[in-house]
Amino acid sequence: MDREEYVIEMNSIRKEFPGIVANDDVTIQLKKGEVLALLGENGAGKSTLMSILFGLYHPDRGHIRVRGKEVSINNPTQASNLGIGMVHQHFKLVHNFTITENIVLGMEPRRGLGMDLQSASKRIKELSSHYGLNVEPDDIIEDVSVGMQQRVEILKMLYRDAEVLIFDEPTAVLTPQEISDLMEIMRSLIAEGKSIILITHKLKEIKQIADRCTVIRRGKVVGTVDVKDTDTETMARMMVGREVSFSVNRQDKEPGEKVLEIKDLTVLNKQKFPAVKNFSLDVYGGEIVGLAGVDGNGQSELVEALTGLRRAHGGTILLNGKDITHAPVRERFQEGIAHIPQDRQKWGLVLEYSVEENCILENYWETRFNRRGFLKKDVIRANAEKIIEDFDVRAGQGSETPARSLSGGNQQKAIVGREISHNPNLLIAVQPTRGLDVGSIEYIHKRLMEQ
Repeated sequence: MDREEYVIEMNSIRKEFPGIVANDDVTIQLKKGEVLALLGENGAGKSTLMSILFGLYHPDRGHIRVRGKEVSINNPTQASNLGIGMVHQHFKLVHNFTITENIVLGMEPRRGLGMDLQSASKRIKELSSHYGLNVEPDDIIEDVSVGMQQRVEILKMLYRDAEVLIFDEPTAVLTPQEISDLMEIMRSLIAEGKSIILITHKLKEIKQIADRCTVIRRGKVVGTVDVKDTDTETMARMMVGREVSFSVNRQDKEPGEKVLEIKDLTVLNKQKFPAVKNFSLDVYGGEIVGLAGVDGNGQSELVEALTGLRRAHGGTILLNGKDITHAPVRERFQEGIAHIPQDRQKWGLVLEYSVEENCILENYWETRFNRRGFLKKDVIRANAEKIIEDFDVRAGQGSETPARSLSGGNQQKAIVGREISHNPNLLIAVQPTRGLDVGSIEYIHKRLMEQ
């Protein structure tokens, strides 16, 4: 293919962070009107590479061409001016702003001395209708679903006339129906002549939507394949460097003693309406109980009531026969409850803290970590290093790495490792494999089976 036919070329890109080479001589090309998937393990360097293309990072060396012309992209505004947009894994939205206010943020249309939100809202409605996004411009972000928030991020790109759209793990928090809708939206974007780079771990979705797939492992390109000619097993092997089992080997066994007993539990939502009503459930030792349902049907309120983050309005919760219905969070932890939260950045980590500090958030007061009010640094570090090793957390500076600098998948592995390391009586895991690659999912499933 002639160079002019590439919309994007990233040639010999290298990017280093303290203790880690995120991108090591990486070269990729994007053709006009195609979906190019970027596939790789957690921490392989995919998001870093796209952050370079979007102007959030500057490469240590290498060159970028847009439509055949070499460019230097120093910030997202320059990327936007070149027709490049990005939907981040963790959305960049102001929750108490309207959809319109979020979309125009940074390039607000003016009328006289004020903002012309009316004309912006009109254009947003037109774009929404054209691409089948079904967005209401006057809705407040905090009042709409996660799937709708993602559509707002897509509209932010389209409003800025983006021709190259980068999606970073776009289906991580979506329901099956929202994933199906997103695939249709992507197809309509391609039909309009847009080009898409899709960062994902999900091989099924690559087979559904992508034309080509570039595989990155530990910062290096392993290869680029035509998706229609390549099976998922081959792509998985390219990604992790070994054979991956897609099945879970379970052995039937007799359940143990009753660990959790929920009786007639009622929990109210923020609007003071029952999100959980007269709910009862028994959980026995050695068994895994799955709770399925579309987001917004009481799962979050139930988990918060079990972990002490939300008061129960009625009913009782018994753990190993002890009533913990109104017990504080620390007491529940001491009784053996561990919790892998749904939102790793909001509930699971303090992003400014190091990995080792995050690994003792729940039990820093224990005598093994604390002596007369002083933390035992060596013990804390050894605790974190074991979690890092056991769960393959890719952290450039080891246990001292700030949690914020970890990839999303490695943040998740750190949380899963921390909670499992407590050896709990009851592990409440909310989407524990969210954002993990197939190799990590295989390992987490194995560890959950062992609990």
